[in-house]
Amino acid sequence: MREILHISDIHFGPYHVPEVATGVLDLIARRRPALVVLSGDLTQRAKPRQFREARAFVDRIEAETLVIPGNHDVPLWRVWERLFSRYGAYRRHFSAELEPVFRDEELLVVGINSAFNWTTANGRITRSRLREVGELLAQAPPGVTKIIAVHHELIPPPSFGTQRVLRNAYEAGELFSRLDVELVLAGHLHRSYIGSSEAYYPSGRRPFLILHSGTTTSTRGRGCERRRFTCNWIRLDDDELTISHLGWDPDAGRFLEWSRHVYPRRQREPYALEGP
Repeated sequence: MREILHISDIHFGPYHVPEVATGVLDLIARRRPALVVLSGDLTQRAKPRQFREARAFVDRIEAETLVIPGNHDVPLWRVWERLFSRYGAYRRHFSAELEPVFRDEELLVVGINSAFNWTTANGRITRSRLREVGELLAQAPPGVTKIIAVHHELIPPPSFGTQRVLRNAYEAGELFSRLDVELVLAGHLHRSYIGSSEAYYPSGRRPFLILHSGTTTSTRGRGCERRRFTCNWIRLDDDELTISHLGWDPDAGRFLEWSRHVYPRRQREPYALEGP
C-alpha cells in the first residue's frame, strides 16, 4: 500500500492563507504519505519573495516531494523576463528542475512542465517532452505504477462550457494510454474533478484517470469550490485505487474527507472486453 497527497495552486502571495498551509503540513505529519505532488502555481505573480515563501513551505514537508511550475510561476508584467528568462525566477528562488521524476521500487511519477504559452492561462506539452516521457514510461520495470504530474488540464471540467484543454492533449492521452499510465495529476482550474481518459481519448485500452486538485491554500477557488481549499489523498492498494477528496474545515481546523472514489487497479489483470 502506498499513499500520495496531491496539492496544487498554493499561490503564495496576496491570496495565500497561511493557516491552511499549516493545516497541509499538519496533515502530512499526521498521515505520512510516501510522496507529496504539488502540481504548479506555487506563487501568485512569480515574485522573489513569493518563491522564497513557497520554498520554505516545501522544505517543511515531512515527506518526499515532486513539484512542477504553473503559469503563475512565470513573470506576467516583467515582460523582459517573460520573453527571455521565463523560468529564471523559478530556478533562482525555488528549483532548477522544471520536470522532476520520482522513482522507487513501486512508483514512477513523471513531472511535465506545461507552462509554455505566451498567453496567461493556456498551456501545452511539447512534442519533445512527450518523446522523453514515452521513453521513461517504456523503460519502467513491470508492475511499477506510472503517474504523470502536469499543471494544465487534459480534460475540461464539468459545467465550464467551452473550456479549452492544453495543446497536444490528444497526443498525450494516446501516449499515456498506450504505455499504461494509471493516473494523471493536474491543477490550474482551482476546482476538483475526476475523469476517465476513455471518455475523451477513446482507445479501447484500459483507461487512465485524470485527477484535478482545487486550490489548496488560496482563496481563488472557482465554481462550487469558491473560497474553499481542497486537495486529494490517493491510496494505492494491491487491488484498488482510492481517491479521497479533502476539504478544509475552519471549525475543525483541519482537512476532512468530503468524498471518496474507489477504482480497480489496472495492472492487476489484463484488460479485455468480454465476448459473447
